[in-house]
Amino acid sequence: MTTHPELDVPPRDLRDFYENPAVPVASGTPRTRRQARILATALSGTRHATVLDIGCGDGTAAATTARLLPGPDGHRLIGVDWSQDALRRAARRVPRVVRGELTGHGLPFADASADAVLLSEVVEHLVDPDAALDEIRRVLRPGGHLMLSTPNLAAWYNRALLLAGVQPVFSEVSLRAIHGRPGTEVVGHLRLYTPRALREFVAASGFDVVRLAGAPFHGVPRPLRPLDRLACAAPSLASILLLHARRT
Repeated sequence: MTTHPELDVPPRDLRDFYENPAVPVASGTPRTRRQARILATALSGTRHATVLDIGCGDGTAAATTARLLPGPDGHRLIGVDWSQDALRRAARRVPRVVRGELTGHGLPFADASADAVLLSEVVEHLVDPDAALDEIRRVLRPGGHLMLSTPNLAAWYNRALLLAGVQPVFSEVSLRAIHGRPGTEVVGHLRLYTPRALREFVAASGFDVVRLAGAPFHGVPRPLRPLDRLACAAPSLASILLLHARRT
């Protein structure tokens, strides 16, 4: 069992947990770049796009996306998080950051005001993902883009681990320690998706799924990373799911 000394004092609620500087808030570089390239392609030909990075964490995903967006078209990229600690970190990388939540009109933006939303490694942390997609749909214009990334419950190694009776990677049964699976970091995952479940969930929330792709996971042991990169060719086996959808 691996524990985090910083987390030995039980958090009063999930807000306390995510405000703890010991909890990781950055997405892995490979998935961030792949997601940014998909969004850049989707926005090609769009001028002055407003892009919201919701759950921006330390701002890495937003900063990477800004570098890859096409042309000098005045795109506006805004980092959004409810964690004050995350916003302080993101402000070093993103020109504008604002505090917002994914519940009950908690995003400080007008209806249909955004052209695209990045939701990088966020949905797996949410208590109410249905309300979150409702709020994202509210702020997206019709036809606007949702770029969502999340761990794949059905990743190639998780299939083998389950057959061996081992808790899947990415799943967590405690906010204090890792139990029953490989890994060392407690990050607060509450929900996990297979590719089929993710497609159905997003489609049921008022989006048309355009594409589902895969990305590698930075936490895979080094000897297995070539195999993990190879698995990206089949999203059903990939470590990370990258979903591009458009608001209906």
